[in-house]
Amino acid sequence: MKRLLMAALGLLAASVHAQDVAPLLKAADRFRMSSDDLQVDTLIAVFNTDGSPDKERRYTVFAQTGHRSLVLMQSPAEKGQKVLMLGDDFWLLMPGSQRPLRITPMQKLLGDASTGDIATLSWADDYGGRVVGEERCGDAACVHLSLAAGRRGVTYQRIELWLGTRLHEPIKAELYVQSDKLAKQASFVLDKPAAPTQVTEMVLRDQLSNHKETRVRYLSRAPRSVPEAWLNPMFLARNPTLD
Repeated sequence: MKRLLMAALGLLAASVHAQDVAPLLKAADRFRMSSDDLQVDTLIAVFNTDGSPDKERRYTVFAQTGHRSLVLMQSPAEKGQKVLMLGDDFWLLMPGSQRPLRITPMQKLLGDASTGDIATLSWADDYGGRVVGEERCGDAACVHLSLAAGRRGVTYQRIELWLGTRLHEPIKAELYVQSDKLAKQASFVLDKPAAPTQVTEMVLRDQLSNHKETRVRYLSRAPRSVPEAWLNPMFLARNPTLD
């Protein structure tokens, strides 16, 4: 009887944890997104293992509702290149080419930052999972979530995510690829540690090969809805300059 009661309590706890994940992820997403349709000016900088700077690039990201994003590459070495995300499909558009190239969300932009790292800013829309429990994150208490991908076109198949217990701001994450290998560790820099309102930077540390550090800095965020034509790969191929 006691075993049955414990099993029932365990199932109930698992059910409650599963139900709790969605609002926790929505709360965490608010620290990365300020509106449903958003323009995010982003700087990606790569640092060598000794801390010295390696490379940096700038990007303008238009994150739109319905799993749609357009990334414009702004640095001279990549000027004119674009990445379009429509649901599970990603395209790379090169200047002078009228044929969009299919790519994956794991396609590298710079360092360990992939297209999916900057084109998708919502965990709540892409992942489900369970609450593992409360744990220590340095000097603070965190809620540990174990997340599994809910659709095909996401960058990571599994994420172990730690949020602050009071405001549910993102603290750190472990990012696993399809083979269930730990690809990157991420930490999140907040604007006001005592009373955070947004993530200002995501720090990625490679766990597979070069062990360099990649910093994805969000320079500015502003509500912005783009024309529907901008979300069409053939239109983008025919119109290299967007007005």
